[in-house]
Amino acid sequence: MKNFVVKTLANAGALAVAVWLLDKITLTGDSTGNKVGTLILVALLFGLVNFFVKPIVKVLTFPLFILTLGLITLVVNALMLLLTSWLADEFDLSFHVEGFWTAVVGGLIISVVSWALNVVLPDGD
Repeated sequence: MKNFVVKTLANAGALAVAVWLLDKITLTGDSTGNKVGTLILVALLFGLVNFFVKPIVKVLTFPLFILTLGLITLVVNALMLLLTSWLADEFDLSFHVEGFWTAVVGGLIISVVSWALNVVLPDGD
């Protein structure tokens, strides 16, 4: 359970960095507390998408992983971010990613920042 909380906080931090760096990834709200709450909910949604959908997509695109020497990972991460944006819209959360190329760059930023935060934060072991 503690590991789940740490990973969710790392995802929220990584999403916050992507929102801060990229103009076309937006998080709107009237107060800081509202934005933080939305960010945590989006991080939970992002974690669920990565837990349930991403492994299926990776299995189905395995030949492309070999053919592109893993570069298709950028596309898969972008698609997971776009799916998260769509789901956030369906759940009336104020998070939006505008466009595929923004999602590619955002996915790259989120991957790097999330990895760095997971290295620094304790994992509960």
